[in-house]
Amino acid sequence: MADSVLIEGLAVETVIGVYDWEREVTQQILVDLDMAWDNRAPGRSDDVADALDYAAVSERVTRCLQELKPQLLERAAEVLADLLMKEFGVGQLTLTLRKPGAVPAARSVGVRIERGSK
Repeated sequence: MADSVLIEGLAVETVIGVYDWEREVTQQILVDLDMAWDNRAPGRSDDVADALDYAAVSERVTRCLQELKPQLLERAAEVLADLLMKEFGVGQLTLTLRKPGAVPAARSVGVRIERGSK
């Protein structure tokens, strides 16, 4: 199946980083998700109950990152992937986390992971 649900550029303000000063401020993380999802049922029914609710996913991702306050993007990515697979039944996903401004000469730095079976 090649269907997916996308969330791109979800901006989350949270505490993230390993340096002391980073633990005292919030910084922005940008989240991109490509989640495998069979869109045939919601395509036929036009009912959100049959779909992967991207608003609910976005709210849950935001809440998770704000509560987690990770030191590393890698930790945040693993926790989010596990959460999305367990709580929303996503079987496969590609998750990208970016931290704009972390390196002055770069627009952003980040990590990308793929989890689940294709």
